[in-house]
Amino acid sequence: MFRSVLRDVTSQVANAQPARSQESVAATEAAHTEVVRASFAASDYQVDLNGNGKPYIVVGTKRKGLDNPSSNPDDFNVDNMPIDKTCSQVRGMIRRFLDSGEMKKGEFADAIRVAPNSLNRFLTQNGSMAGETNSTYGNAWGFFKRRELAGIKAPKKTKTSPSASTAQSGGSTPSQAHADISAIHLPGEETRSVPIFDTCDEVRKKINAYLVKPGVTQASFCRELAAQLPAGTNIQSKQLTDFRSKRGPRQGNTSCVFYAAYVFFEKLRLAEERPKSKHRLEMEEYWAPQGGFDIVHGHNTSYTCRYDERPYEDKLGRVLFG
Repeated sequence: MFRSVLRDVTSQVANAQPARSQESVAATEAAHTEVVRASFAASDYQVDLNGNGKPYIVVGTKRKGLDNPSSNPDDFNVDNMPIDKTCSQVRGMIRRFLDSGEMKKGEFADAIRVAPNSLNRFLTQNGSMAGETNSTYGNAWGFFKRRELAGIKAPKKTKTSPSASTAQSGGSTPSQAHADISAIHLPGEETRSVPIFDTCDEVRKKINAYLVKPGVTQASFCRELAAQLPAGTNIQSKQLTDFRSKRGPRQGNTSCVFYAAYVFFEKLRLAEERPKSKHRLEMEEYWAPQGGFDIVHGHNTSYTCRYDERPYEDKLGRVLFG
């Protein structure tokens, strides 16, 4: 493309050469400049050159990269482009990409050339620009920008077909992505006091695994969570995102997402007749006498201890001193 424009320019310049050899060099150069300007002004292309004088991005009305989904993202150089997304926005892009199932977290870390620990640290941070010094921020942004320039749309989760009864009534409710739990009732549901025997980290693992199932979206999952709470209670996608971004056995224990998700997955376990895990049995052994896992006192609770002791949390979410 760029070469064809130059050929056209060269042809027009040749035709514009003055017939009389007596004309000055300055006049010739002026004519050359005007022809070049006119040619590029009439063209649909604008070529931005990098420091080596080679085009690295082509923009204009004929953006072949954007119109051709088969373009290779690696063909686009975004090193000199300013990052136009905040850390929070990039985190959201990463989560949506991982939720789609196109790559696993480890594969994505390799694709953007960062260590898995670096990616995990970035995902657990909160705040508009929290994590801007983490290499994940710039590398992930570049990954998604190159895909955008190559015309690769953000992956969409598979939609399920409506049930027969819904289709007859003209509705469009997607088919259920899990076993029917409508007939299962847990003690304490009416008063939102179901005893919990999972840590926040364990519930987050279950949420992440569930969200990659075909047909499941964050919005639909939020509706399923709200159904586990007293009538009139809603759960927003931001609440779900905030809970998923935390890290630690007690981080997020006062969130309604934690409580509702535990109830949902416990019903699902019963519906699928799955046995209790080793972690679940350990949690029951310690927390059952106390009425379940603590969802009242947040992880930033203050404790009084001896001068030579410090409080810490173990894998069961117990606060110990040592």
